[in-house]
Amino acid sequence: MLYNVSYNNPKINREIREKVGNMLTLKERWKIKGSGSPKLIMTSCSIQIHNLMVLDNNANTCNVEIREKGIIVRFRSLLETYALPIPFYKLTLYKGKAEEYSIYLDNYFIKVLANRKSIHNYFNKIQNLKNDQGFTYVDDL
Repeated sequence: MLYNVSYNNPKINREIREKVGNMLTLKERWKIKGSGSPKLIMTSCSIQIHNLMVLDNNANTCNVEIREKGIIVRFRSLLETYALPIPFYKLTLYKGKAEEYSIYLDNYFIKVLANRKSIHNYFNKIQNLKNDQGFTYVDDL
């Protein structure tokens, strides 16, 4: 489900946390070498997202954040920020052409341009975490 997260709404924040978990701790982010993606250029998207993106003339960009039990795809339209939380068990990633990745959740999808090595590395990290069914941190102490 797509959420408008422009304003602090405890109900929406709680629903997002239930779906994808809390933010990673600093120690967990260091272990996986960062939880946020570089700026991603959207090449195409599902109709629900497309209807929001055509409202302004800005470049269609998004970013992805890794959470405990999934990812959150965020993008802006007009002056609003939208979030698409995707639990790992519902996440489907495809590497299309050599320069494109597709992120799917049920009837939502976003295709992003992957023209830098850092983007390929980031999506490999997400795929590895998905294969492990989330991030599990074991303290070595």
